[in-house]
Amino acid sequence: MSARTGALLIHGLGGTQFDLGSLHKVLQRAGVATHAVTLPGHGTQPEDLVSVSADDWLDAVVASYHELAAQYEVFHVLGMCMGSLLALALCDRVQHSKGKLVTLAPPIFIDGWSTPWYRQLRHLVYWIPGLPGRMKVEEGEPFGIKNSTVRAIVKAKFARGDNFHYRWVPLACVRQVDRLRRRVRAGARNIACPTLVVHAREDELTSLKSAEFLQASLTDVRVVVLENSYHMICVDNDREQVVNSVLEFFGYPPVPPRRVRGAD
Repeated sequence: MSARTGALLIHGLGGTQFDLGSLHKVLQRAGVATHAVTLPGHGTQPEDLVSVSADDWLDAVVASYHELAAQYEVFHVLGMCMGSLLALALCDRVQHSKGKLVTLAPPIFIDGWSTPWYRQLRHLVYWIPGLPGRMKVEEGEPFGIKNSTVRAIVKAKFARGDNFHYRWVPLACVRQVDRLRRRVRAGARNIACPTLVVHAREDELTSLKSAEFLQASLTDVRVVVLENSYHMICVDNDREQVVNSVLEFFGYPPVPPRRVRGAD
């Protein structure tokens, strides 16, 4: 394995690098130089997302990729949730071949068990002038987390107002995620780099249909299905399996197992 190995890690909608759990530290200990990108409209306040487009997000990760990839002999791309959609779109646009691609809980489809039956009505609301920018999509229980201890910690962080994740996002930016999802579905077959898809069977936001779509669309793909997590797989019950799946995929030994507190 080259000593000059880097990776671009992309967080999810409304999130920060907290979305990725311990992946930054674990990869650094394995010898991978990790680089985080803060997406436009993030790290400040949710209102800043209103005017941000899917192209803004994609342009930001493409710019980071071009700046960083030239510095390494091997360069991987990894994304969580919406970050995985951006990772897919990035690899399509630049025809990534310098390393591998990891998609964690990719929401190709928004059809998980907690999504309401009327979710498709949002596409009608998008066309009402001014309304998508004013409507708030709240982050609520179970916060994408099955582990009761971790969920309680996240709930307390929200109550304190910690700036680790937006408490809500405007519907206007959900529209941009939908645009990104369509772009990924259209371009997935153009991605040739080796790809790992890690997806929870009980993901409340996006069902295994998303993983199955990528498995059918990509030419070189491995799928890992988690059995004891919801959407936020990097911090939930199966987080060690996530870490070790990524390490193995990149060609590194696994980390020793530890007891998972509060596993349900």
